[in-house]
Amino acid sequence: MSLYAHELNVGLCFGICGLGLLSKYRVSKSVQSPNISFVLESIPSPYTMGDPCGSSSGPAISVAANMAAVSLGTETDGSILCPSSNNLVVGIKPTVGLTSRAGVIPISPRQDTVGPICRTVADAVYVLDAIVGIDHYDNATIEISQHIPKGGYAQFLKADGLQAKRVGIVRDPFYNFGNDTIVTQTVDQHLKTLRKQGTILVDNLKLANLVEIYRSSDEGTALAAEFKIYINAYLKELVASPVRSLAGLIAFNKKNSKLEMLEEYGQDQFVEAEATNGIGNAEKAALANLAKLTREGFVKLMTKNKLDALVTPRSSASFLLAIGGFPGVIVPAGYDSDGVPFGLSFGGLKGSEPKLIEIAYGFEQATKIRKPPKFKF
Repeated sequence: MSLYAHELNVGLCFGICGLGLLSKYRVSKSVQSPNISFVLESIPSPYTMGDPCGSSSGPAISVAANMAAVSLGTETDGSILCPSSNNLVVGIKPTVGLTSRAGVIPISPRQDTVGPICRTVADAVYVLDAIVGIDHYDNATIEISQHIPKGGYAQFLKADGLQAKRVGIVRDPFYNFGNDTIVTQTVDQHLKTLRKQGTILVDNLKLANLVEIYRSSDEGTALAAEFKIYINAYLKELVASPVRSLAGLIAFNKKNSKLEMLEEYGQDQFVEAEATNGIGNAEKAALANLAKLTREGFVKLMTKNKLDALVTPRSSASFLLAIGGFPGVIVPAGYDSDGVPFGLSFGGLKGSEPKLIEIAYGFEQATKIRKPPKFKF
């Protein structure tokens, strides 16, 4: 896709899409940053008036509240899947490089991806078809374009998409719901529905290195260095901007501390990133370990068990998908004991969007969980 075509598609999209803005700086500014829309400020989930999750909170809220037909979110780790879950909408996190990131504020080209957030799987897939393709302003799209099926993705919207699919279940820790019997019962019923629709559930699987994956600080180490490199490049390329570097951005925030709410939320992650000095030995070791954890963890699990997808409640496995650049689709699944919505997520290996779409659409059509919010304040 040329940059012009990309801009045209986005321009046309904004005619029907909500300009649902992301949580400020996609939650890269501070670990204390709230999940709010940048312009609309503290806007909650329309279902519970609670945490909408982030950082693509604006896109998810606008679609969930019926203020927009479709929207786009960006994800580095969980930022499409989590708000989609909390706002009872459909989110597609594409394989990294399947959609162009040109013009998107970067954190890490290794993990950043742009995807649709919509009310139905079909709507999300139609948007996905419109935004995938080669963009010479994003080299990652050239290599990944080989995974785009001839005829697009809409052909995989099959009501019988669950038939004969092999779907894996890792119970611990993804299915530990504590005392919430409603979530437990709801998820159990959904698993029965998957079986009834012809899905082969491969249950009680183990991720051999799961503890090591979740204890690892390597993602944070890598992202901090990558963010400084790529945000500096991004800011330098802007036609007009009051700042041209991360250091300048930190200084700008200090100068405008009340507007930027530094006293409340700080900018610790900006400061941490600014203290890095490129991809040195520590960062190279972190990246190598992330690749090893992915290879010996999620990839091995999927290939050894010949899985089409891993199914998890909410966005609990987003980290596994993030560090490997893998795709995921989340579909409305129900509500917990407090009335908070949650979704069921299907994740797969790179380029597995066709099978994930078949599974997600089949599940959606068999359950039809989503209902509009009632806006109870």
